[in-house]
Amino acid sequence: MKKLVLAAMTATLAPVGSASAQTALPRTTYIFAGQLLDRPGQPARGNATIVVRDGRVVEVRDGFATPEADATVIDLKDRFVLPGLIDMHVHLTSIGGDPLRRRLGALTRDQADDLIEAQKNLRADLEAGFTTVRDLGSDPRSIRALRDAVEAGDVVGPTIVNAGRMISVTGGHGDGGNGLAEQFADAVHAHQLNLCDGPDDCRRAVRAQIGLGALVIKFSATGGVLSNVAGGLGRQMTLEEMKAIVETAHSFGRRVTAHSHAKEGTETALEAGVDSIEHGTFIEDSTVRLFKAHNAWLVPTMIAPVAALAQARAGALPANVIPKAEAAAVVAAASHARAIAAGVKIAFGTDTGVSKHGDNAQEFALMVKAGMTPMAAIRAATIDAADLLDRKGQLGSIEAGKFADIIAVAGDPLTDVTRLEKVDFVMRHGVTAKLRGVRQPFPAN
Repeated sequence: MKKLVLAAMTATLAPVGSASAQTALPRTTYIFAGQLLDRPGQPARGNATIVVRDGRVVEVRDGFATPEADATVIDLKDRFVLPGLIDMHVHLTSIGGDPLRRRLGALTRDQADDLIEAQKNLRADLEAGFTTVRDLGSDPRSIRALRDAVEAGDVVGPTIVNAGRMISVTGGHGDGGNGLAEQFADAVHAHQLNLCDGPDDCRRAVRAQIGLGALVIKFSATGGVLSNVAGGLGRQMTLEEMKAIVETAHSFGRRVTAHSHAKEGTETALEAGVDSIEHGTFIEDSTVRLFKAHNAWLVPTMIAPVAALAQARAGALPANVIPKAEAAAVVAAASHARAIAAGVKIAFGTDTGVSKHGDNAQEFALMVKAGMTPMAAIRAATIDAADLLDRKGQLGSIEAGKFADIIAVAGDPLTDVTRLEKVDFVMRHGVTAKLRGVRQPFPAN
């Protein structure tokens, strides 16, 4: 057996961009895969070798290739290897799965506390196999700083595509003053650049988020389950307001997604030209037709209503939330099954932050239960999610020229998608972030 070299192990496992990674990381890594799903949607391959250099895939070969001199070898011959997963809907600064703790800390925690929480959540999501996440609601300054720190290698975590604050009408789902005493609501409103009323004001709100670093724009088309206001889940924005948001964001080269539960809100957002819908809790045949006519995506977040309903029934959420959680949970599964059966484009997203960070992959089983094949569900979290991000040239498959975002699991997720809930190996941009039960990296000679 080849002798393990500590320097090679340290370099391969070093945080992205750390001093040891920058100075000691071997130039080339060979990954031996027992099974390889390099292009989700196409059949998996047998024994294969992935050649990684400087953070990108340079070649995929059949069989186990002879490594070049000074290369590092990662032996995954007994594992199923596939592209790093993409979660299109997370909240990194949220205390995921513990809303009572979040409520109790509302007057004692600030942005600095949330930023520390986000670093823990980043690591949990990355170790769960998610090498890219789209954050759809965090303090814009904090999430921008975190995004850039990951790219610089100062913080370990997945690639972040950030939206900043969700744009909302006053009193809508994104109004942080909802349910607060007047003096607290006034203090919150003084800092909420994301609130807007009327088309011109909504254009200003979009520009404000972009100015703070938003790479994607999210707005609230309808009420929300978790907002502390008894406003239901109905449409809250006018068509003119939605059009102003979409047109302004698109003029800046940003894609737009809409939080939407009620059918009326979803259909209005689709008519306004939105690129994707988050949740889509109430979907009918007319909604499906609009999805297809506008070539828009649905991000179902199936785990969110399940988690929210459990939290509401346990008393961890305000009383205003309970009827909305009940209503959403009753119809969401049927709506998503209708959209899937009709061929609406689906991208993987969880709304993690409602549920616990690190549990993201539990969404896969719910997608399969709703009618997707395991392959389709995996594709939704890889190639299709990359398409919605407009990053198909960088992410979503293991091909030459793309980032070396690679994971591995024990067993075949194409026959049992829950295998993805226990990820053994994670590599982001060519640097290994997790090795569990895998033979350690070793030098080729």
